[in-house]
Amino acid sequence: MKAKDDKTAPPPLPEPLRVAVADAHTHLDMQAGTVDEALAKAASVGVTRLVQVGCDVAGSRWAAETAGAYEHILATVALHPNEAPRIVHGDPDGWSRQGERAGGGEAALDEALAEIERLAALPQVVGVGETGLDYLRTGPEGKDAQERSFRAHIEIAKRHDRTLVIHDREAHADVLRVLKEEGAPERTVFHCYSGDAEMAEICAREGYYLSFAGNMTFKNAQNLRDALAVAPLDLVLVETDAPFLTPAPYRGRPNAPYLIPVTLRAMARVRGLAEEEMAEAVARNTERAFGVRGLFEG
Repeated sequence: MKAKDDKTAPPPLPEPLRVAVADAHTHLDMQAGTVDEALAKAASVGVTRLVQVGCDVAGSRWAAETAGAYEHILATVALHPNEAPRIVHGDPDGWSRQGERAGGGEAALDEALAEIERLAALPQVVGVGETGLDYLRTGPEGKDAQERSFRAHIEIAKRHDRTLVIHDREAHADVLRVLKEEGAPERTVFHCYSGDAEMAEICAREGYYLSFAGNMTFKNAQNLRDALAVAPLDLVLVETDAPFLTPAPYRGRPNAPYLIPVTLRAMARVRGLAEEEMAEAVARNTERAFGVRGLFEG
């Protein structure tokens, strides 16, 4: 089979952007190749900053260490919503990267959250996340652990003035409820936004950022395009969530930060904007969303 027909092969490099942007959410530790290779490929198409996101204690440590070693990488740290119940109740199926493990109860969750707080205080860490609620993979028995972890992450973000990065899967109403009850941090990002236009308007009223990934290009994702159409332009970000959610026409193939231009151009079409205008907006928004100025200077 020729490489171009190989559905497992990396997609080709897109045409470079003329305005530099960031990948607001990626998982380099889950992608093939080295960090240097990922940075070089991304930079070659105008993606000059990456936000490396932690999902568990080990991944959060790696994110912080990597951001400390690479000037073009920012880090966020957290326990993913699905990680919290695994820590408390165990993971007999070994679905997570840690493999099969026994539950450690509430004390183990407290210990993990304490490590996330330690990491959140590091200067190269700009965000706490991805945290939130996920009702797709976690059943009713895990909801309490998820919500307790989510509330703890909100408090950590506020104590350390870090951006809160939210994972919200099939849990829109409860995510919004917890944010209201706890009081959201000054900067809150809905990663891989998955709601509809009505929810986008609610988020806009609260000043939450909406980060769109490659799934907004999928044929069955009209709700995401409708949400993007009504979201205030100054609250919109772009991300890959790589290696997941590869944009069309490469769906099913490995995703990586260098594919940001594909999604950004699709976003520009939805908004009826020139590519450069869309890129300039998301670049400005990324700086504000993560509280870091001068990301795209030099």
